Amino acid sequence: MASDQENSQDANAPDDTSEKEITRGITIMKSIIRDRDKAVTYNVNWNADNQLIGSNAAKLASYIGTLVRMHIPITATRWSNKELGSAKDKIWTEILRSFNIEDTTIRKKYILQLAGKRHRGWRTFLTNKYLKDKEKNFVEYDPEYPVKYAIFITEEEWVAFVAQRRDENFKKVSATNRERASNPTYAYKKGRLGYARLEEKILDETKSDATSLPPHVLWKEARVGKDGTVRDDVQHIYDECETLSQSISTAEDQENRSVLSRALNVPEYPGRVRGKGHGCTPTSLYKNPRRRNPSNQEVMETLQALQAQVLQLQKDNERYRCMEKCSSQLKETSEKASINCQNKFPEGISSCQLYLSSPTYRLVGKGKVHNTSGDLLHHRPLPDGHLKVSVDVVLDKEALLPIPDIVSETTLLRDAIGSFVAWPLDLIFIDDETPTKPASKDQGILRHNESVASQKEVFAQGSQQLSQKIGSRQKNKRDLPVTSLPKKRAFVPRYQISLETLVDSSDMATAGAIRLLDMEEDIFGYSCTETIGKEDLEHIFRHQELGVGVIHTYIRFLYDNFMRGNDQLSNRFRFVSSSLVNKALICRELDSCREYLVKRFMASSTNNLYLWPYNSGCHWLLLAIDPLKEVVYFLNSIDGEWTNYPDMKQLVDTSIKVFRSQRQARVPRTKSSNITWIKVQCPLQRNGIDCGYFVMRFMREIINMNQIDIPITYFDEYKCAHYTRLQLEQIKEELCQYFIEKRLLSI
Repeated sequence: MASDQENSQDANAPDDTSEKEITRGITIMKSIIRDRDKAVTYNVNWNADNQLIGSNAAKLASYIGTLVRMHIPITATRWSNKELGSAKDKIWTEILRSFNIEDTTIRKKYILQLAGKRHRGWRTFLTNKYLKDKEKNFVEYDPEYPVKYAIFITEEEWVAFVAQRRDENFKKVSATNRERASNPTYAYKKGRLGYARLEEKILDETKSDATSLPPHVLWKEARVGKDGTVRDDVQHIYDECETLSQSISTAEDQENRSVLSRALNVPEYPGRVRGKGHGCTPTSLYKNPRRRNPSNQEVMETLQALQAQVLQLQKDNERYRCMEKCSSQLKETSEKASINCQNKFPEGISSCQLYLSSPTYRLVGKGKVHNTSGDLLHHRPLPDGHLKVSVDVVLDKEALLPIPDIVSETTLLRDAIGSFVAWPLDLIFIDDETPTKPASKDQGILRHNESVASQKEVFAQGSQQLSQKIGSRQKNKRDLPVTSLPKKRAFVPRYQISLETLVDSSDMATAGAIRLLDMEEDIFGYSCTETIGKEDLEHIFRHQELGVGVIHTYIRFLYDNFMRGNDQLSNRFRFVSSSLVNKALICRELDSCREYLVKRFMASSTNNLYLWPYNSGCHWLLLAIDPLKEVVYFLNSIDGEWTNYPDMKQLVDTSIKVFRSQRQARVPRTKSSNITWIKVQCPLQRNGIDCGYFVMRFMREIINMNQIDIPITYFDEYKCAHYTRLQLEQIKEELCQYFIEKRLLSI
């Protein structure tokens, strides 16, 4: 098990040079060797099903992986080959020297079977790391000899191993197996723990007197995520197992199939017990060494039952064809009159709230519904009873899509931010009413109890101050165009109040109204139009989670008020579009994301810092990328690591390498695959909604400091553990002032 983890870590690590690999060293379990020389041995435990458990189980598994690498050549294709007998005996002897295990046939068989798994994992790791590229396709060039593992692999063995893996028959088998294992129906979620140690953990936590658990109980627990939620399909299988276990006797269970196999309706393999893990067999589980062959009478009864099922299926098939023919005729008639457009929703694009009904009825996100005639989803007709919806904000990070995206293999709502999905009609609600605003300052921004007339007076005062600020801004572009904020108790969000007055007095007060903000080519490297809806403004007023439209609007504010007309800043700082590169698009259109980043990097010949607000599905963070120096600054307001976002990191690393290749840069061999990632100790948020506001303030402060290099401990002028609410209000005031200045709304 330990070697599997090591293999997976090595496979995900960036490519390295041979010199770098040698300095890193390899794991050979030196502590066990030292203890062995001191005559220190380790005790191991076994459960009722003769499976390895206890505190030293993981150490033994890791040591087995090391011994396999030392004694079994990588050219051995079949573990059952008799020529490996002497090497297997050496492995068993070495294990007995360090671990207290009974020298019996059953124990030796278990250990050597585990060693076989480690050997297959070792060969797979070498193939993935040295013979395949990042997309898991076999490379055409001859791979380098892995000097790091020279103590395990000779050069002759390596040449023979490469030839074996490049055999066309092996490639076909490898592709078939990879496709079959890429998307399991019921994903295992316990990592290295394994069924045996999972069972031990459950029994210890519950302080149960039982010695083992039923297979279907372990099967369910192995598919429970870190948050403790159980998927509906997993719970359904478990409930069916519970029902079957009440009606099927133990004898009937072992003579045919276990209740878990019956519920899953999958074929079983001889000698395997589903839901129990490595080492458990029907013999050890049921204490029954033989299975009785069915009698002739039982065979005939089974055959008659199958014939009856075939006849019933034929009848059902005929009935289904007749119904399908009738429904297709009705559908053709109805499509001539109307295509996709639903009367219960206003035509065009409208802001909406997205609900789910299972397992509970709840609000899971917000976005925009596209109720247009003839609209398609990813070049395909929309399913009946659904509309096309763009996802802006996710409120439930574990929410599943009603219809998974087959093209991108997206199943979670958080992975669909910035893209289009199909949503059931009865679970879409238009934002035609303004919810009651929170009464507490900690929960949201207060709307003062003023009349419309008094609010218009405030707006007039704000407009006068705005004109004064515009004049002063022309003198010094680096000065922030925002009203100086007084003490917290005296602060009044004047521009927010003014903008709310404008919203209530304009057509933006109605559902579906939007504004378009042109984004020049210099901002993201291409010209586009950003859509701003009433919902986006409400998020600012109520201090809620922000969508990509608000983030991009603030970027336009920074460009207009800092960089436009200032060659020093405009040539030093650039932006990456969150609409073209986000979590959903990386999973679905990785090549286009990489092409955009490389093209963006190629736009300059001097050192530039590219500011990229990245949305991971339900959280905003900021990347500041210097592609020439190959440095990536990572600013995360929840103190997470960049390793938590492997898809994003791989995209950035690959894009920088392609950029390096296209500009034909010469990089020292010791740094050819090392891209520097720096985690900046930036201010941290104290709730679950401030990430977007933090990212906007990060970008403002970086540009205001006018430095390409960001200190690891952040800028001295802005050092603080957390941003105060007043500091975030300043960002919101700038946004609201910008909306008024651009005259996006008018009474």
